[in-house]
Amino acid sequence: MFTRRDNSLSGSLPKSSIFLSLSRGGYSSLFRGARWPLHVTPFGFSSETTTTTMPTAASPSVSASSTSGAHSDLLTRLTSPDSDVQLKSLRELKNRIIGNRTKKLSFIKLGLVPPVAAILAARAQAQPQAHHDNNLLVQSAAALGSFACGFDAGVLAILDAGVFPNLLLLLSHPDAKVVDAGARSLRMIYQSKLAPKCDFLQEKNMEFLLSLLNSENENVTGLGASIIIHSCENTAEQKALCHDGVVRKLISLLEGSLIQRDNSLESLATIMKNNVEAVLEFVGSENGRALSSVIELTKDRYTRTKLLASMCLIVIRNSSSCYLQDIGIKTKLVHLLLELHDDPGQVGDEAPSAFSGLISEKLDLQKLAFEANAIDKLYNHLQKSPLHHKRLEGILLALADLCSKLESCRSRFLSLQALKLVSDALTHDSSEVRNFMNEMIVPPLVRLLDDPSTSVQVAALSAIGNIVVDFTMRRSLFVQCGGMKQLVQLSRSMDSTVRLNALWALRNLMFLADNACKQEIFMEFTASSLATVICDPEPFVQEQALALIRNLVDGCVKSIDLAFAENGMILDAVGRQLQNVSKDEIWIQGMYVLSNVASGNEFHKEAVMHQLIPQADNGTQSFILKFLQSNENQLRTASVWAIVNLTFPLSPGALSRLVKLHDAGVVSQVKSMVNDPCLDVKLRVRTAVGQFTTFGDCST
Repeated sequence: MFTRRDNSLSGSLPKSSIFLSLSRGGYSSLFRGARWPLHVTPFGFSSETTTTTMPTAASPSVSASSTSGAHSDLLTRLTSPDSDVQLKSLRELKNRIIGNRTKKLSFIKLGLVPPVAAILAARAQAQPQAHHDNNLLVQSAAALGSFACGFDAGVLAILDAGVFPNLLLLLSHPDAKVVDAGARSLRMIYQSKLAPKCDFLQEKNMEFLLSLLNSENENVTGLGASIIIHSCENTAEQKALCHDGVVRKLISLLEGSLIQRDNSLESLATIMKNNVEAVLEFVGSENGRALSSVIELTKDRYTRTKLLASMCLIVIRNSSSCYLQDIGIKTKLVHLLLELHDDPGQVGDEAPSAFSGLISEKLDLQKLAFEANAIDKLYNHLQKSPLHHKRLEGILLALADLCSKLESCRSRFLSLQALKLVSDALTHDSSEVRNFMNEMIVPPLVRLLDDPSTSVQVAALSAIGNIVVDFTMRRSLFVQCGGMKQLVQLSRSMDSTVRLNALWALRNLMFLADNACKQEIFMEFTASSLATVICDPEPFVQEQALALIRNLVDGCVKSIDLAFAENGMILDAVGRQLQNVSKDEIWIQGMYVLSNVASGNEFHKEAVMHQLIPQADNGTQSFILKFLQSNENQLRTASVWAIVNLTFPLSPGALSRLVKLHDAGVVSQVKSMVNDPCLDVKLRVRTAVGQFTTFGDCST
C-alpha cells in the first residue's frame, strides 16, 4: 500500500523592558488496497491538500505578455488531436523547463501538467501500442520527470494530476526505452518528501520491490532503492526487508555500476539504522565480505560513494557498538569526513551531518576529531557565505557535539571567537536554519538549568535570556520543555547571581508575550513570590524583579489586573521600593510599572494615585516630585509618562486626579519642564500640559 504524506485602555503605554545578555501532512491513502505493478487502477488523490503560496514567475528575456502567449500556445498544441504535434510539443516543453524552476512554476500555473499526464495515461493503458505511441510515452514521462526534478511544486502537480499509477504501468512495458523513461521519472518524484509511501508489510508490494531490485536496468533498481530510502520508517518494515531477501539483493548490487553501488549503500543504511538484527545479518553476510566491501568503498575515487560508504559504517557503529572498534577505521572516518567538507556540492552539504552522527556522544571519537583539528576546520567552513542550509545545520550540530564533553574543544571554540557566528544563525535568513536552531538549542539549555555547577546554570540562563525574546516559536518551545518552571525555581535560589539571571530571563520571556503566556508565568510564580523578589536584599535583583513586573503589566487590562492579585500586594511592594530605596535603576523600573498600570481602567489609575500621592495621615512624602526633578533622563521620562496616563482627558476621573496632582505641586513641576534638555521628556511634558489645558484652571 502506498500512502501520500501528508477591555479598553486609556492613556499611552511606555515601552516594555528588554535586556540582551552576552512527510507533508494531511493526505489520505493513495493506493489503499491497490495491487501493482500489474493491476494498477488509476484514480485521483484526496482533495484535502495544503496549498503553498508560490512566488510570481518572471521571464528575464521577454515581456510577460509575450511569455504568457507562448505558454498558452504550448498548452493548445499539447491538447491537439495530432500526435505529431503533441510529440514535438512535449520535446519543446521538456527542453524549456530543464533546470529552470521559474519556468516550471509558470507552466504549472498555466495548467500544462494535466495535458502531459493525459497523453501518458492514454498511451500507457492502450493496447496494442505503436512505436509512435512509445515515443509519446518516453517524452511525456521525461517531461513529468523534469517537472519533478528537485522541485516539490512539480511533484505536487504530478500527483494531483493522478498520473502516478500510469507511471508505474510503464515499468512493465515491453519497450526498454519506455521502462527507462518511466523509472527515471519516478526516481525524480522519489527525491521529494511528497512522494507516496510504500507499505512493505503487504506481500504484493514486497514482490514488486524485489522485481525492481532484480531488474537489469539500473534506473529501475535505483527506483527500488529510492522507494526503500523514502518509505522504510520503522523496525517492522526493516525486519520485513531483511527477511524477504532485500538486504541480500542490495549486497549483491555493491558489485554493480556506480549508480547501483550508491543506491545500495544508502538503502542498506536506511534498513540497518537503529536495528541490531539488520546489522547482524549484514555483517554476517558472505562471511564478512559485505562489510569489507563497504570499508573498501570509503577509498573509492567518487566522493559521493565515499560519503555513502562512511554513512553506512556510521549506522553500523551506532546501531551495534561491538563493531568497527578498530582505531584505524575510526581515525580514517574522522579524517575522510572532514576532507569531504571541502566538496562544493551536495557531498559537502551532507558531510557535516554525517560527521556529527559519527562523533555524537562518543568521547573517543571526539578526541580523535579534536586531534584532527576539527574545530578549526569547521570554523573555517562556517565563515564561508552563503552556505546551503543543510551544510550550515550540519556544521552547527558537529560543533555542538565536539563541545559537549571536552573542555579542550570548548576552549578552542571560544578562542576562535566562533560564538558570534553561531549566534547569527538564530536570525538567519533561512527559516529552515532558524527552526533548526530553535530545536537544537532550547532543550539542551533547559537541561543545563539542572546542572550542579552554578557557573553552568548562569551561562545557560544568560543564553536563554537571549533566545526567548519576542520569538513566539522559540518561547513556546521553551515553555513546552519545562523551562519556564525551571526559571521560577531558580529565581528563589540562595545564590544571588542565579536569582538575578533567572529573573533576567523571565523578564525577557515576558517581553511582548500574549496574555495566556503571562497568565501561565504568573500562576507558576504567584503574587506573593513576586512581591518577595521585588524586596530582595540585592539591589540588582530588585531591579530585574521590577522590570519583570513592568513587562507583566504591559498590555491589556487583564495583564494589568495581575498586579492586583492577593489584595494588590505586588503594587504595594512596588510602592514601598520607590519610597524606601535610593537607587535610580530601581526607581526607573518602578515608575515604568506605575506608568503601565496607569494606562488601564479607573480602578488601576486610582491605585497608582494612591501610591504617588499618599494620604496626609500616612506621614510620608510623595516621591514623584523628587523623580521629576532628577538628573536621570529615563526617570523623568517614566514619571511624566505616568502623569500623562493619569490625566488622559477621556478618563472619567481625570479631573479629580489632576486636582490632587496640582495640590501636590506636580502640575507646576511638569509645566516647568517644557524645555527639558531630554527630547523624550520634552515630548511627554508637552502631551501632559496639553491635557492639563483641556480642564482649564484645575485649582478651582
